[in-house]
Amino acid sequence: MKSLAVNLIKNDKIKTTEAKAKELRPFIEKLVTKAKGGDLAKRKLVISTIGVLSTKKLFDKIAPKYKDRNGGYTRITKMPRRKTDGSKISIIEFV
Repeated sequence: MKSLAVNLIKNDKIKTTEAKAKELRPFIEKLVTKAKGGDLAKRKLVISTIGVLSTKKLFDKIAPKYKDRNGGYTRITKMPRRKTDGSKISIIEFV
């Protein structure tokens, strides 16, 4: 989950399997909710979860966009199945 969350924060959009996207959604939404608070204790909590570099972008650029929003920070868009193994593919992105 950590690497998926870091990549989503870094790129604002990632392409992954549907199951991983559905698992990532509540994980990243909780991080954004903590980042909206902005105090030192929450920043340290998020740093311990995903690291320093991603935390800076999360607190400075992503969280302020959702200041007035109470949830639903991400969107999952379903894509056609992968040809090689037939697994369901989705794109998860910030709204």
